[in-house]
Amino acid sequence: MRPLFKLGSFLLGFTLLAFIFGYIAFLVHVSRLRPPDTLPEVDGIVVLTGADGNRLSVGAKLFKTGKAEKLLISGVNPDVTPRKIESLLGLGQQTFNCCVDLDYVAKNTRENARETAVWVQALDYESLVLVTSAYHMPRAQTELKAVLGRTRIIPWPIRPTPDTHRPWWGGRDYVREYGKLLVSFARNPGKRATQTQIQ
Repeated sequence: MRPLFKLGSFLLGFTLLAFIFGYIAFLVHVSRLRPPDTLPEVDGIVVLTGADGNRLSVGAKLFKTGKAEKLLISGVNPDVTPRKIESLLGLGQQTFNCCVDLDYVAKNTRENARETAVWVQALDYESLVLVTSAYHMPRAQTELKAVLGRTRIIPWPIRPTPDTHRPWWGGRDYVREYGKLLVSFARNPGKRATQTQIQ
């Protein structure tokens, strides 16, 4: 039994170290994510809703440049009305009615990707800008790449607002996101999205 115990202890320790070093690499990676200097011409813009309150404002600002035909807001809370979204975007009623699509179906990142894929295929789009928080971007890209195939995805990561209460290691939200990213990698082998692959 002692050799088995030693083997188990070794494997546990190795797994823990791999998780820690992988998490550090994740922190370094997301801290370096930046949006492009300029927004290229694309077919559409997709904003994944979440805790970051400025995702909608960033998406609206990008759409106002006139470099995309449509704006999709994915994962809208059922309690939030279209009129409320319209007021938050500040695009005007005419623009909102013609060019903004709201997804009330998606409840998580995987469903965000599925609903985005339906939207992209229905409109026959070949390129889009993806707006979400920087620390959420790796998982969002991975899930989208798994269902969008050759669609060109341009990431537009949103940097977190300065938070003096956030620990240097990111806190529970970052650890939880890293765990979900590992699950996404396992579920989509060979579909990891990298900067060079998506731009």
